[in-house]
Amino acid sequence: MTAKIFHPLLALIASASSNELAKYVEFLKEENKILRARVPGQIHTKPDERSRLVKLGKALGQAVEELITLVTPSTFYRWCREADSGKKRANPKGGQRKPREVRELVIEIATTTGFGYSRIIGELRKLGIKSISRQTVRNILKEEGITPGPDRTSDCWDNFVKCHAETLWAVDFFSVKTVTIKGLRDMYLLAFLCLETREVIVTSSTEHPNSAWVVEQTKEFLDQTVNRDKKPSIVMHDRDTKFTKEFTAALKAKDVRTNVLPIASPNLNGRVERFVQSIKFECLFRFILFGRRHLDYVVASWVDYYNTRRSHMERDHLPPIREAPDDVVSLTRDKIEVRSYVGGLVRSFERRAA
Repeated sequence: MTAKIFHPLLALIASASSNELAKYVEFLKEENKILRARVPGQIHTKPDERSRLVKLGKALGQAVEELITLVTPSTFYRWCREADSGKKRANPKGGQRKPREVRELVIEIATTTGFGYSRIIGELRKLGIKSISRQTVRNILKEEGITPGPDRTSDCWDNFVKCHAETLWAVDFFSVKTVTIKGLRDMYLLAFLCLETREVIVTSSTEHPNSAWVVEQTKEFLDQTVNRDKKPSIVMHDRDTKFTKEFTAALKAKDVRTNVLPIASPNLNGRVERFVQSIKFECLFRFILFGRRHLDYVVASWVDYYNTRRSHMERDHLPPIREAPDDVVSLTRDKIEVRSYVGGLVRSFERRAA
């Protein structure tokens, strides 16, 4: 791939005159300035990256001062002196660099826990390592390209979701208009979604989503998942008033706790919201739904397709509850068939049964 990109550029440069080369360089310099402006703050290079820059920059002589933008020319020349002398960069305070074992331990703590500088020092202190400062930890991580985010602590939202994803489910309501003998009516459903697998369980619909109905649907959800190896342990939901104390009690009776989301934070329940968008735009909005039974049938059909046939990016482009197929060297067209689901609404390409 790299050869395909650079071959035309090398051919262009080789056939260019001095005047044309100057124009090419000027264009690349301006392009580099634009790209550099999009990257705020200082860029920390790794040793192998510095070595490549030094090797290419030496050949340019003083012209490198007009081209380099990652660091100042003085810094580049210092890299050159260090490369010529064969010495590693000295500690700014004149001391020795930390032993490799300590450096590797700092990197392992950062990548394993997501801790910030101060908490990494705390972990080192517990191990009896006292001769390391916060600045040294900061330098080690920056040299390895591990940049701290706004919140690297273990209790941030992303880490919470990752730690509990296998048994963490999210739930939310959605409504659909149906045609009844009394005219158009809103029917309500509950969608439970597993954050690890993206599997979805959707309840039967109702025109009156009161507390008793919510509790009944929650118990049915628990019955469907009770025999699993990784049963639900946490159900998170927003502050809809229909999630009553009876709802919480029904979950608690099965050792499932609830996690109530903060006010005005729909993005924290975005995975369920995304599923609701999918089922509406890919299925429900394409039907004229006649009453509760018709709605429940269509929803059940599409949810089965979603869980077992529809590919999902977060599942490596496989369905939520389908194992990865065996790799094939070649697959002829006669071994593939197109199957229809949800009354012919969606089609799926699948291998023919052996």
